[in-house]
Amino acid sequence: MCRVALVVIAKEPLPGRAKTRLSPPCTPAQAATLAEAALLDTLDVLARTPAHRRVLVLDGRPRRWRRRGLEVIPQRGVGLGERLAAAFEDVAEPALLIGMDTPQVTPRLLLDGMLALASPGVDAVLGRAVDGGYWTIGLKRGGSEAFAGVPMSCAATWNRQRVRLRELGFSVHDHPPLRDVDTIEDARLVARAVPRSRFASSLAAITAIAA
Repeated sequence: MCRVALVVIAKEPLPGRAKTRLSPPCTPAQAATLAEAALLDTLDVLARTPAHRRVLVLDGRPRRWRRRGLEVIPQRGVGLGERLAAAFEDVAEPALLIGMDTPQVTPRLLLDGMLALASPGVDAVLGRAVDGGYWTIGLKRGGSEAFAGVPMSCAATWNRQRVRLRELGFSVHDHPPLRDVDTIEDARLVARAVPRSRFASSLAAITAIAA
């Protein structure tokens, strides 16, 4: 088992705070339901992935999300860049980090990213999201400097993040791209990719209510 921590950074799925770009057509409560399903699916995948350490970096109340073998630590910082940097600093070892927006992720994808990061000559792992952001980032070292000047949640995020890592002299392993869930069309496409997931079931139930 490689000595790379597996980390999920997530926001507690509360109405009006989670997956707000799904509203409309979803209500805030429905968007929160989909966010919760995505987080639960992601934590299930985490539990099935061989890792010496699993960590949930959470913005919200920790009690509900505790699982055996899962550390829960609070997010720190203002803005996503600061929170990502703080997550790596608090985990304090080589780590592969994902969000809660890709419930279609698999243990194989995560394990491949961890093994890549553990390889000699690789300093960072970066997986592009379809919208131009990224769905995963792994760092062997570094914290705040890795995210300095990188605009978050825009079409240029992946490219700017990769440029920043190369500016720091990091050797970057490009991980396969995935679609993250921002819009209702994203949600439909992701649900089709994992039809037996909680996420797909929740979306189907919401669609049935709206019909």
